Amino acid sequence: MSTVKLERATLREIRLRLREPFVTSKGVADERRIVLVTLEGGGLEGWGECVAGADPSSPETPESAWRALEASLLPRALGRDFTNPSELVGSGATTDRMAVAALEMAAWDLDARAAGVSLSVKLGGTRTEVAVGVSVGLQPSDEQLLEVVAAYLADGYARIKVKIEPGRDVDMLSALRERFPTIHFWADANASYTLSDVGRLKELDALGLELLEQPLAADDLASHARLRRELTTPICLDESIATAADARRAIEQNACDVLNVKPGRLGGHAESLRVHDIARASGRPVWCGGMLESGVGRAHNLALASLPGFELPGDISASRRYWERDVVSPELRVIEGLMDVPSGPGIGVEIDADFLEARTVRKCIITARPQARAGRMHQGQ
Repeated sequence: MSTVKLERATLREIRLRLREPFVTSKGVADERRIVLVTLEGGGLEGWGECVAGADPSSPETPESAWRALEASLLPRALGRDFTNPSELVGSGATTDRMAVAALEMAAWDLDARAAGVSLSVKLGGTRTEVAVGVSVGLQPSDEQLLEVVAAYLADGYARIKVKIEPGRDVDMLSALRERFPTIHFWADANASYTLSDVGRLKELDALGLELLEQPLAADDLASHARLRRELTTPICLDESIATAADARRAIEQNACDVLNVKPGRLGGHAESLRVHDIARASGRPVWCGGMLESGVGRAHNLALASLPGFELPGDISASRRYWERDVVSPELRVIEGLMDVPSGPGIGVEIDADFLEARTVRKCIITARPQARAGRMHQGQ
């Protein structure tokens, strides 16, 4: 097992514009603020991405993540030797999980590079390619939704997931099923329903959905368990799963059939591996969810999704699904519903340094200093 000493970190914020607005029941996004972490040690670099969104109602934002990383997480990590990336952040961090994930996942990348293996191999992956689907936001009309879905099917995605909300659900999905009778498709409610909607949700059973994602409030496992008894459509939990302990409780309460694993929200790969193992022991499949990542976070997700318990297509998608131009080269592609798991050292993709620099709006370099506190050098603002 290799030992890595962290010598320097670069914290940067970039702005990437989405190819099209992404609409859910929570709002509309047309640009993504992304915080990236680069760790350096032994002449190598490791990259991680923070998935915090700019919505001020979110528990974590790019601003809060930046503060946590700059003020505490990175200074504490620098100058330390580690043989396991989870040593840098502890187990099951309860605050600033998205910021923690950016640090922890960068450390996994660096650790895999130091060992000369891919991140997939380091995590215990068993696949060289993974099946992927695409998540489609709410569209202005059902007709436009049908056109968007047709385009993604032509691009080769293995399954389609459609965002729903009260008033845009049964009729919309019925039209989709009628137009595409054999496609694999899911519905994602983003916790926009309550148990009073059970009659409406039961109508979805006739549509052959492969799962209904997060229909009810994230903190209400009891109601999910009750709804699960009413439906034949499998229930998947997403926002309810913030820690491995959450996954264990959800399974013990029979609140779900499937779990969505998002490493950027769980606090990184170590906690994601715990969720994977808990779910697998219970016989429940997991899949890897996306959170509008750049190619950095997307490459991390591909490595994680190569593990054996990830039996369902993930929301990973090609670079061009979201971005006119990604920060990695070559861009990540989907071919006949599959994406290759990068096989090079670490996350296995090259950073497009010139483009990254052009999209950087602020940067902070933090160095480890013997017998002194970490130093900071700001560039831009």
